[in-house]
Amino acid sequence: MKKRILALTLAGTMTMGLLAGCGGGSTESAAPSDATESTAPAESASAAEGGVIKIGGIGPLTGGAAVYGLATKQGAEVAVEEINALGGLQFSLDFQDDEGDAEKAVNAYNKLKGNGVQLIYGCTTTTPCVAVAAETFNDRYFQLTPSASSTSVTEGKDNVFQVCFTDPNQGTTAADYIKDNGLGTKVAVIYNNGDAYSTGIYNSFQSEADTIGLEIVTVQTFPDDTNTDFTVQLSAAKDAGADLVFMPIYYTPASLILNQAKTMGYAPTFFGCDGMDGILDLEGFDVSLAEGLMLMTPFNAWGEDERTVSFVKAYQDAYGTIPNQFAADGYDCIYAIYEACMKAGITAETSPTDVCEKLIATFTDSAFSVDGLTGTGMTWGTNGEVTKAPVVVKVEGGVYVTQ
Repeated sequence: MKKRILALTLAGTMTMGLLAGCGGGSTESAAPSDATESTAPAESASAAEGGVIKIGGIGPLTGGAAVYGLATKQGAEVAVEEINALGGLQFSLDFQDDEGDAEKAVNAYNKLKGNGVQLIYGCTTTTPCVAVAAETFNDRYFQLTPSASSTSVTEGKDNVFQVCFTDPNQGTTAADYIKDNGLGTKVAVIYNNGDAYSTGIYNSFQSEADTIGLEIVTVQTFPDDTNTDFTVQLSAAKDAGADLVFMPIYYTPASLILNQAKTMGYAPTFFGCDGMDGILDLEGFDVSLAEGLMLMTPFNAWGEDERTVSFVKAYQDAYGTIPNQFAADGYDCIYAIYEACMKAGITAETSPTDVCEKLIATFTDSAFSVDGLTGTGMTWGTNGEVTKAPVVVKVEGGVYVTQ
């Protein structure tokens, strides 16, 4: 019998309260006009009075990747509210919208610096994060991203760290899992060759497939996530006899591919990565099209352990929706910052440069580890990558089930 994924144990005793985005001097978080309005207040009294560590967040709150940005923002807000309710160390979160665009992300970062933040939480997606990471490295701001998974985010930058597992890790793990479990004898790949995330996973998948003898019968690309017609790519996969289609892409193009595959009567196993998490919440998407879809994600909102149930309930109460993996990564990201600040002795008076150097030393300390929703005993190397393993789930009856 398959069992649902159990989210991993969180560090410390956490006090649940009303969810809020706590703000310091500036809490200018944009939200889409059609978004569900949060019941959380924009600013807490303690944050308004000062004496808090100011965290600057960056991610898409509008545009095609808004599902990801809103999730990372709201997951972080849950953690900030819990941490502030504990007393002692206090946080504020100033979250800026980058619309998933690199130039706007850099503008958001510059605004956050002007607002007096001490460290950066984000970005949410890879391309903007690469651009901002170059700036934080030069300026010596500590940066921790919940979900930008490309190695190019951290490469050559000692100040940038990830909570999500990396693209090469996902590609290698996916190839091994497909091979070891006999999920497909002939594999097709459809990926976005204009996206660093998608390309990075594909490259490591292809390399591992060559090593282990996994047969890839066709590789199909598309140039942008705004692409709407995938009949050429699907026809190539079908004509090649592919019984599994590997798609290291985001949920928006994936939803179109699933729909178009059904229309043309093509029903292979579809296998995706963490960027596909959120497809079940996509507005207007027929979730029955995702039945049997497999993907790698470190968090399952349908987990039955007490802590996952509590997190999901609190998130739903505040935002009216079920948290996805990006919300859980955001939550873990803030708790990792909290644990590190506690160990390093960071205060509201610590300069951004000193915060950066102290947190680098803490995160790379072999004795430092964090337990969270998306991983237990998470540790970080000097390359900024987190050590934790992905989990494969399958969509059955509109929910994730661990494989």
